[in-house]
Amino acid sequence: MITTIIGIGLLGGSYALSLRDKYPKMHFIGVDASEVHGRLAVAKGIVDEVLPMEMAIPKSDLVVLAVPVNYIVELLPLVLDLISEKATVVDLGSTKQLICEVADAHPNRHRFVAAHPMAGTENSGPSAAFRELLPEKNVILCDCEKSDADSVALVEALFKDIGMKLHYMMPAEHDLHLAYVSHLSHVTAFALGYTVLEKEKDEQNIFDMASTGFSSTVRLAKSSPAMWAPIFDQNRENLSRALGDYIEFLQQYKIFIDDRDIEASVDFMQRANDIRRILSGIDKK
Repeated sequence: MITTIIGIGLLGGSYALSLRDKYPKMHFIGVDASEVHGRLAVAKGIVDEVLPMEMAIPKSDLVVLAVPVNYIVELLPLVLDLISEKATVVDLGSTKQLICEVADAHPNRHRFVAAHPMAGTENSGPSAAFRELLPEKNVILCDCEKSDADSVALVEALFKDIGMKLHYMMPAEHDLHLAYVSHLSHVTAFALGYTVLEKEKDEQNIFDMASTGFSSTVRLAKSSPAMWAPIFDQNRENLSRALGDYIEFLQQYKIFIDDRDIEASVDFMQRANDIRRILSGIDKK
């Protein structure tokens, strides 16, 4: 089986490394705009060779789109143009509605499967890829009824074989939920990092005084802007609503602080503490 990974970064590279463990005879072709990334991916054993997209796709049984979502939208029609009759295309993008709409307009839509592995770090590029990223994590599949049964079965089997847990959603449902549980947290981290940099001009103070709490909260602010700006744009309506809700609660909490209303502050935090129960339950599934 020949698998082409378009975008040999954290997610695409980690997916390839996990598949290599399960399918040592699978042949991997890398496609990447960066020659440096291509050479590094070969040296790290992520892919066996790097080829131009026009050469790689026609010979592939599986094509994985693991580039930022704006490039997925741009490349998906071209990829579907180039695939062989029995090949399958899967994307790993963090938004789904626009990507699925683009796929719907193509005559080879039936060979495409929309997916979103719920895993990542703040790092990027082939050097950030590691085989432990995806096992035991969730992956969301969308609009499977529009895909050929054999394509869905292949994508499902590969995700299961590397230890991922399958979930199914409609694209609009996916994007709404992700606005709150993923995209909002990244905007918050970027805003927190920006606030501290703007108001704490002494960098040594930031370094000396930043606790592990600050570091863990702002960790996502180290993520790639080139990846996240298109995600925010494609999911802008849902994210704007989520931000509005978040800002309301921040303003509410500011009133508690200004009024020295400790009782209200404690009640607010206790209600927020319930997230521990929910996340602990998820961890045990």
